[in-house]
Amino acid sequence: MIDVRLKDGSVLQVEAGSTVADVAKQISMGLYRNAVGGLVDGAVADLRQPLEHDCALEVLTFADDAGKRVFWHTASHILAQAVQHLYPDTKFAIGPAIDGGFYYDFDLEKPFTTEDLEKIEAEMKKIVKAALPLERFELSPDEARELMKDQPYKLELIAEHAGKGEKISFFKQGDFCDLCAGPHLMDTSKVKAIKLTSSTGAYWRGDSGKAMLCRVYGTAFPKASELEAHLTMLEEAKKRDHRKLGKELKLFALMEEGPGFPFFLPKGMELKNTLIDYWRQIHKEAGYVEISTPMILSRTLWERSGHWDHYKDNMYTTVIDEQDYSIKPMNCPGGMLVYKTQPRSYRDLPLRVGELGLVHRHELSGALHGLMRVRCFTQDDAHIFMTPDQIKDEIKGVVQLIDKVYNLFGFTYNIELSTMPEDHIGDEKDWEVATQGLVSAIEEMGRDYSINEGDGAFYGPKLDFHLVDAIGRTWQCGTIQLDMQMPERFELEYTGEDGQKHRPVMIHRVVFGSIERFIGILIEHFAGAFPLWLAPVQVKIIPISDKFHEQAKALESQLAAAGLKVEGDYRSEKMGYKIREAQMEKIPYMLVLGEKEVESGTVSVRSRKGGDLGAMPVADFIAMAEQQIADKALDE
Repeated sequence: MIDVRLKDGSVLQVEAGSTVADVAKQISMGLYRNAVGGLVDGAVADLRQPLEHDCALEVLTFADDAGKRVFWHTASHILAQAVQHLYPDTKFAIGPAIDGGFYYDFDLEKPFTTEDLEKIEAEMKKIVKAALPLERFELSPDEARELMKDQPYKLELIAEHAGKGEKISFFKQGDFCDLCAGPHLMDTSKVKAIKLTSSTGAYWRGDSGKAMLCRVYGTAFPKASELEAHLTMLEEAKKRDHRKLGKELKLFALMEEGPGFPFFLPKGMELKNTLIDYWRQIHKEAGYVEISTPMILSRTLWERSGHWDHYKDNMYTTVIDEQDYSIKPMNCPGGMLVYKTQPRSYRDLPLRVGELGLVHRHELSGALHGLMRVRCFTQDDAHIFMTPDQIKDEIKGVVQLIDKVYNLFGFTYNIELSTMPEDHIGDEKDWEVATQGLVSAIEEMGRDYSINEGDGAFYGPKLDFHLVDAIGRTWQCGTIQLDMQMPERFELEYTGEDGQKHRPVMIHRVVFGSIERFIGILIEHFAGAFPLWLAPVQVKIIPISDKFHEQAKALESQLAAAGLKVEGDYRSEKMGYKIREAQMEKIPYMLVLGEKEVESGTVSVRSRKGGDLGAMPVADFIAMAEQQIADKALDE
């Protein structure tokens, strides 16, 4: 018998060799019916996996993120099998699970059309109905090559695995067999609701020098109602797409001359600067000082920080006076140098240093996505230098700051603890101390968190903040990274109360993460209809006719003097057209000015959300708007 420790902390005794599925069945038949996989000692496992020794086990369902990936991975194999049935000459590449679904890359004579996808989807439903079991087996490299002799992409992958001395694993379902490590569902029958969403081109392994393949995207769910809800969310996401709205609202532009380097237009800069002003305000209140460090620094600095060894493939480099330099992908090494510009005492700590630093990171062209994935962005960085006994309070302070910001925009969020990766620097004991520091602080605050094993930064563990937007999507933005390695590498010191030199501990942290990406998230969260305090244009003045232009311009000056962002519409267009266009521009308030309003010293106020609010004295409107801006209210 072996002990299996379950998610709730209880221990179940089972016979050695029992599978994950056997344990699920022993817990409850309901769990067994919904099970899609397991986490065995933190590693994702197949339901068929035997348990040979004492272990921790979490049975996964579709409700778990890891469970979804098992489910969608199986769906990708069903897609490939359907393509094999309908287009037998196809060459198969890879088919992983991704966020929100799956894809499979195919090499075929001509790309799939919408009609082709409908046929493939129908064939997939037949495969699901057949309830084909998925069976795992292994072959030697030579046997694997023989099995896949007509599949060049599989042969390339086999060669890589064979070079590592590994046996090659496969999964078989009916007449389809694929090179795959798994895990997978027990059979195809659970994948009841399927939708192929698009077909596009994709280079083999993301390399523009390699073959262009046909990539088919899809998603799948255990129930039709869940699929329908997901597709509704996707439709809503299309309407909110920040690339579409960014163009329509004249916020930013993406140019062929600078792929991955966004251009901010005047209205976009108003939005960006408002966020930056808010960032500066709350950081000053929280006791931060602000610095600015150079964009280009020497290779020797990046070698000293560890970035050169762990990150150089993502760095842009240059040569100056025959010396190697790099454009900074992070701000932290420059922050280390700033700390060292003068002697520090324990009385100076904690020292909270913020920087809105423009950083550059190389991303593959296929990975670029509007403002969400770019090659240059403004990181709202801060580094906190402290004594060991200040760790807990400083972490709590950052969590409270992040909480304040996310609540302001109406975001809820989840916290994830990422632990030591294989590719790390520093002593494991330091990592244990740093990890426990994060855990102690977050648990004392009564916050729930999940654990992401092995996904910490190379220099320290971290807490990541995944915010949830208006339609339920999650985005990783804020992070708190506790670091004992970089102060050691840069020989940072402070004089302690005992008069001796000591090494400070430091926190790396961001709140927005990338300001550009956060703007993209805000565009989609608010569907471009920003709250009044954030809106690039807060008020649109619409005179009824040309004879009121002079009064409208005087009103425009009055509102601008009060600090409002205002535009006047002086075109010779009909009133209805002007109002509709202002609504399309998602401007919070429209002020209509005609003879009645001029005589009475009022304006007719229309709200983006509330419609016609009637006549209002100008002073009253200004007071109302100023109060909403001061409160940073989400609704006007």
